[in-house]
Amino acid sequence: MTTELRVLDPAEWDDWYAVLELAFGGVPEADEERALWRELTEPERSLGAWDGDRCVGTAGAFTFRLSVPGGNVVPAAGVTMVSVAGTHRRRGILTSMMRRQLEDVRRLGEPLAVLTASEPEIYGRFGYGVATHTVRAVIDTTRVRLTVPEGTDGISLRVTTPADALADAEAVYARLVTARPGMVERRPGWERVALLDPPADRDGASPRQCVLAERDGEVVGYAHYAIRPKWSWPGPDGAVVVHQLAGLDPLAEAALWRYLCSVDLTARVEIHSRPVDDGWQHLVTDLRRCEPTLRPVLFVRLVDVGAALAARTYQAPVDVVFEVEDAFCPWNEGRWRLTGDAKGAECVRTEDAADLALSVRELGAAYLGGVSLVSLAAAGLVRELREGALTEASVGFGSPVAPWLPHGF
Repeated sequence: MTTELRVLDPAEWDDWYAVLELAFGGVPEADEERALWRELTEPERSLGAWDGDRCVGTAGAFTFRLSVPGGNVVPAAGVTMVSVAGTHRRRGILTSMMRRQLEDVRRLGEPLAVLTASEPEIYGRFGYGVATHTVRAVIDTTRVRLTVPEGTDGISLRVTTPADALADAEAVYARLVTARPGMVERRPGWERVALLDPPADRDGASPRQCVLAERDGEVVGYAHYAIRPKWSWPGPDGAVVVHQLAGLDPLAEAALWRYLCSVDLTARVEIHSRPVDDGWQHLVTDLRRCEPTLRPVLFVRLVDVGAALAARTYQAPVDVVFEVEDAFCPWNEGRWRLTGDAKGAECVRTEDAADLALSVRELGAAYLGGVSLVSLAAAGLVRELREGALTEASVGFGSPVAPWLPHGF
């Protein structure tokens, strides 16, 4: 490879970001969107591959803290803005950026790296495993009704704008982070991502609106949504497009869903991203007419196996030795003994015989509790070396709440 790999100079950001924009289709972003991503970029954590004075590759990372089973929030590198110019493919540029990035993450003491992937098949070879999924659905409100729990009428609703409700919405979000694995603790500046609403991205919908759920004057939930008006020969056929929804309890969420499903002049509610165990699926009278579809979202990579496995808790006692394969980050290779329960855990090097053999990719997939080791073993990706170890570890790694990433990065 003749290209030079170096940390991003802030003065070169425009050239660097232009390579990323071109890789994703070349459609310029709205000025406010581009300005926000420039502000959120961490140049010291961003890499550029340069062929002379031309940038031909990009990779960045955000400094995040990610919620894990047990309620801890763990330092994690949010890998982002990865691209290679079409003129410079198959030269090892992506591999060199991924290797350098993971070495930097290790140096910073972050046990995890996470990403969302536009092309999922790319990142498995670098040790990333699919750890969370999301549900998309379209509720046909002409045929589907909601049955809400008793007490829902005690929630009052107030329509406002996302900007005016920002502080209240962020307070609700912050209280929910530790309750569900896979959520990102928002750092200053990230609250503004929810306000991005370029007209070119609305697909015929209105500007985003916000409805707040309140109980005794306290905000206990919110939803960001837009209306896409449409008329057919029989009459109104519009859609409610749900961008965000969060409630501190089932009554708050039920009140928000009931409101969204009863907006005048609409015939459907489009849900773009919700947890796989979301409660609305049990409120609707016919889930089949909501056409739920599953999609992988967050990829997790254990950068430090011992620190990562010790950072979460386990819903049942575990005492298991893993034989870990990790050719890309060889410091993780070998045997690790994990002991832990709901109160805490320890994971250390050991010479004891292995109970389970797997790659770091499978550990990443199972890490947040949404993908079972048993299912990975059924695909031949985990080998049981001690009878009973697979069930023990799989139960321990599970989470009573499905992991979910509420927004991209």
